[in-house]
Amino acid sequence: MGERYLKSVRLLAECMQGFERFSGESVRQHGLTHAQFDIIATLGNTPGMSYKELGERTLITKGTLTGVIERLEQKGLVLRERSSEDKRSFFVRLTPAGEGVFCDVFPQVVAHGKQLFAGYSEAEFDALDSALRLLRERIALGGMPPSSPTKKEVP
Repeated sequence: MGERYLKSVRLLAECMQGFERFSGESVRQHGLTHAQFDIIATLGNTPGMSYKELGERTLITKGTLTGVIERLEQKGLVLRERSSEDKRSFFVRLTPAGEGVFCDVFPQVVAHGKQLFAGYSEAEFDALDSALRLLRERIALGGMPPSSPTKKEVP
């Protein structure tokens, strides 16, 4: 196989970067960064969550998360509260203003992003989802092939 996988990894990275640029246009129009929008979108329609859970559910690295939350707090869009169970950790939730931003911005960003996939058929979505799930599973397994083969093995 040689270095064939590098071609696919590069294509995947270019797609992700391109998607972030494309969707970022819509996010920036509302005075938010991509990371800030990611947090607002994740917290939307929830009572809030811990830093740990927020870090697991967003695409933001742990080192960046605190700064992004602090800036959202300064804008009055989120509220940080010390956890009643663990005084070392924080619980983060949207403020009423943050809920307003979520209700206004989220549908617009989703509609903007939807344009990229307008011509996709169900079969194309299924193929894309299947390939990405397989890659995600292999990454989670440290590069090992999944235990259940995706192709029939020939004896």
